[in-house]
Amino acid sequence: MPVPGPGYSITVRVEAPPSASAAGDLTTAVGKVSGVLTAFDVVESRSDAIVVDITANVSSADHAEDITTALNSLPGVRVRKISDRTFLLHLGGKLEVNPKVALRNRDDLSRAYTPGVARVCQAIAANPEDARRLTIKRNTVAVVTDGSAVLGLGNIGPAAALPVMEGKAALFKKFADVDAWPVCLDTQDTEEIIRIVQALAPVYAGINLEDIAAPRCFEIEARLRERLDIPVFHDDQHGTAIVVVAALRNALRVVGKPIEQCKIVVSGVGAAGSAIIRLLLRKNPGDVVAVDIDGIVHSGRSNLDDNLRWVASKTNSHNVSGTLHEALVGADVFIGVSAPNLFGAEQVRTMADNAVVFALANPDPEIDPLEAQQHAAVVATGRSDYPNQINNVLAFPGVFRGLLDAHAHHIDDEMLLAAANAIADVVDDGRLNASFIVPSVFDSAVAPVVADAVKATVRREAQES
Repeated sequence: MPVPGPGYSITVRVEAPPSASAAGDLTTAVGKVSGVLTAFDVVESRSDAIVVDITANVSSADHAEDITTALNSLPGVRVRKISDRTFLLHLGGKLEVNPKVALRNRDDLSRAYTPGVARVCQAIAANPEDARRLTIKRNTVAVVTDGSAVLGLGNIGPAAALPVMEGKAALFKKFADVDAWPVCLDTQDTEEIIRIVQALAPVYAGINLEDIAAPRCFEIEARLRERLDIPVFHDDQHGTAIVVVAALRNALRVVGKPIEQCKIVVSGVGAAGSAIIRLLLRKNPGDVVAVDIDGIVHSGRSNLDDNLRWVASKTNSHNVSGTLHEALVGADVFIGVSAPNLFGAEQVRTMADNAVVFALANPDPEIDPLEAQQHAAVVATGRSDYPNQINNVLAFPGVFRGLLDAHAHHIDDEMLLAAANAIADVVDDGRLNASFIVPSVFDSAVAPVVADAVKATVRREAQES
């Protein structure tokens, strides 16, 4: 279901005759092949020709080729160059390091570096907790991946994962002023990943695990949480779960259903699906039915790994078996974090009245949102070109801002629930409707309220312990 969007934007430089109709001819050619024109700039003008940069959103490399072919076919028009604006944005990477202190003269150097810095080193050696006060540690997070489950691209390795981790670090800074840095590991061995992260932890006040495949990610997170005195957060699991729970709380407000009476079907029981189920269970739903590639998860199924055995023990109260289509019958809620095009409008019609459908597989969801809307009351996706985008950026910047500000040494489900409730509360009754169940990712109110909620939970737990 690819559609033209800013994620695949091109700029085509063309030379054209200086006629009165040139602009119209060029823009019409782009439109005829379904390109979405976003800019038209004359960069050079001569008596015999004009040179124009035409910027358009396209859906694929083939679509970009269609546009250049259409332009080249116009009389007197020559395509000089085509640029992919996404690649241009990534040239040289998206991050840099800037010192926070001036180094203007010998005195500055003596304090920031030798000999003055030695006194600071000695203070930290005497009291290691001072590292949070006297170094970058207090505001720095490691974004750690092994490149084994990157976006929907799969196991593409650490180097290919780096652009995503850079983007993650940029989002940390933009939305919560957290200094994050990519740590892409050239190993997919569980023991080695744990050892490396444990060894580099002194620099950081938090670890954000990213794009590590299940089930390995579960063990890595659990053992790092045991060994480290800083929060370890797997965003693919818990960031997704936070935003889904927040969005579901508001979706159920729209349709007037208490979660305690809802049958919830979760498609996909990997990192995200398992974490969603775990957090949902804290809300006491009527029932949760988990489905993976082999059908409904139940205790009588063979070849269950540790994660699926846990899921089977906590869900499916009637121990039913069958397919996803069978699971959907009578369901109040569908949450998909699995694969594209698994069902259609006919299956949504078998769900309960005023059904809620969260089809979050990205870029192509489990059901076309337009089909889902034929029978569902509320529909959400992971895409930015439909209403109700479920996006982790609503969660992780504020979560870590709160953890860092509270000097937290761990993270738990109470903090995750506090974050989810804070996100849901941003959408007040005056704005809540079927097309607006979560705030925009650019809503500046989100990260601060999430941070405050997490920080308050950390401090309350510290007082109670």
